Amino acid sequence: MGQENQSSVTEFVFLGLSQDEQTQVLLFFLFLAIYLLTVLGNLLIIVLIHIDSRLHTPMYFFLRNLSFVDFCFSTTIVPQMLFHFLAKEKTISFVGCATQIVMLLLFGCTECALLAVMSYDRYVAVCKPLHYSTIMTQGLCVQLAIGSWASGAFVSLVDTTFTLHLPYRGNHIINHFFCEPPALLKLASADTYSTEMAIFAMGVVILLAPVSLILVSYWNIISTVIHMQSGEGRLKVFSTCGSHLIVVVLFYGSAIFAYMRPNSKIMSERDKTISVFYSAVTPMLNPIIYSLRNKDVKGAFRRVMAK
Repeated sequence: MGQENQSSVTEFVFLGLSQDEQTQVLLFFLFLAIYLLTVLGNLLIIVLIHIDSRLHTPMYFFLRNLSFVDFCFSTTIVPQMLFHFLAKEKTISFVGCATQIVMLLLFGCTECALLAVMSYDRYVAVCKPLHYSTIMTQGLCVQLAIGSWASGAFVSLVDTTFTLHLPYRGNHIINHFFCEPPALLKLASADTYSTEMAIFAMGVVILLAPVSLILVSYWNIISTVIHMQSGEGRLKVFSTCGSHLIVVVLFYGSAIFAYMRPNSKIMSERDKTISVFYSAVTPMLNPIIYSLRNKDVKGAFRRVMAK
């Protein structure tokens, strides 16, 4: 950053989700429960997949990555929220804010790519079952996982660089409950058009492209399932697809709303509510929907408990 763009703001103050003390206490316990479920659910998935050799398949390899991402993503945001619900001053240093932006974009964007990769894995499993083992090799799985993390890191670097390059000299009050580019841009002391365009371009890369791949994959899956002879098989796949699509709609829908529209100077309560979905709710739902309803995972859990 050039000297003229060095920030004169050393810390930011969050307005949070509510100003009412009683409501904040209720929100503390609500988000504490959400966070504990997120941590326990995702760590359980990671441990089970690691120790049970029957789960050493491409699908569970990606699930383990997703669970790790969800754990980190939630931990980047929720513990600070919990502290601020009980604190009189909801402050964060400029460096802390910058670090939070880097981490949440890294994990959030990696999740976008991973969800697309997982939809491709399911497409190959359902539509090309005879070729699944030759297509989804260990080498390809590792490459897809590395690609997901690399794309997340790239988008995080670009968005963070453009956001933090802006000067922040006056207003330091963020009408939000964590640091993210759309909320921070509202405080910038300069024109934000080029930064908004950069974030929009990255959104096309990491949001619209993956969601397009997911929709194409599931369209092919549904077309294949419709022609299945077994009614039980159809029901099983439709049930799984439906659950996965709920997560996709919640995560991508809320993220697209936050990052793929013109930036207004006012952060509305609706904006903050939508942020809750991709920052706290989806990481909690993923282990439930993707894994804990799964017979293989339940079997692995029973075998571990029986030891």
